[in-house]
Amino acid sequence: MSTSTTQTRPAQLTNAPDLTLRPPRSPRQRLGGFALLPRMLDKGRATLIEKNGEYHFNCPLDQRFVQFTGIDVEALKSQLAQGLGDGEILEWIQKTATHPREAWEIAAWSAYQEARGPGDVESREFFGELLGKLTTSREDIAGWFDLLDLDDYVSFGGKA
Repeated sequence: MSTSTTQTRPAQLTNAPDLTLRPPRSPRQRLGGFALLPRMLDKGRATLIEKNGEYHFNCPLDQRFVQFTGIDVEALKSQLAQGLGDGEILEWIQKTATHPREAWEIAAWSAYQEARGPGDVESREFFGELLGKLTTSREDIAGWFDLLDLDDYVSFGGKA
């Protein structure tokens, strides 16, 4: 009935970040051992309230998580729309993933994602172009997570 819809909607609004005011969580942050997941949830919640700014839910990076777990991204979005918290979403992922993973697999996958950098010529050129827009002096930015963290920081007023 409409009462339950009314009760769900405010919950969704209260836990959705406004990504026009601040960035999503770092891709390094983990939930259930999964890197990327907290960031993906932030982008999904913000998208639902149309406050995602320049961030995209189900971007190629998010799709790495989707492929690893085998979750349905639209079903995840529906769960987020219900206002579920991170722990509840993690529980839902663990129950519905078509590729359930052991803790060691999650740890290895997350470590790989955190260390991953551009692997081919086209990706290296793209990476270099993005990095060049942020800084020309930072030699410590080697991987995608480094670049995302720097971009988030600079996009909201920080200096590279």
